[in-house]
Amino acid sequence: MEKMLELNHKKMKAWQYAIELVYQVQLLCHSLPAQERNVLVGQLKRAALSVSNNIAEGAARSSAYERKRFYEIARSSCVEVDNCFEIILRLSYVQPLQLEECLKYNDQIFRLLSKMIDSTIQQGKPPKGS
Repeated sequence: MEKMLELNHKKMKAWQYAIELVYQVQLLCHSLPAQERNVLVGQLKRAALSVSNNIAEGAARSSAYERKRFYEIARSSCVEVDNCFEIILRLSYVQPLQLEECLKYNDQIFRLLSKMIDSTIQQGKPPKGS
């Protein structure tokens, strides 16, 4: 079997948490009603996957502007994931405790991405006096 690439994004806490979020979302989706498989489940899985994909892609970009853009997309996907969680709770598909791990990871990712975006904005500013 071929070895996976050793890329920098895999060292990032935000990406590591995002991969765990994808796993937790997969587990959660098994407990959702069958009638939600095509819409809510599919949307939630895509949004969770989008978080890790956009962190990885952003980390591979050379310009601060592009990194920031992908990190913002990843953070927006966290908001989409959170919205799906809200719907799941409002429809009483699961008990709040069943979402605890998912919520914890999503919150941590959102916070880390916000810091990464702020940091990237600072990196992208021209030096004073330019």
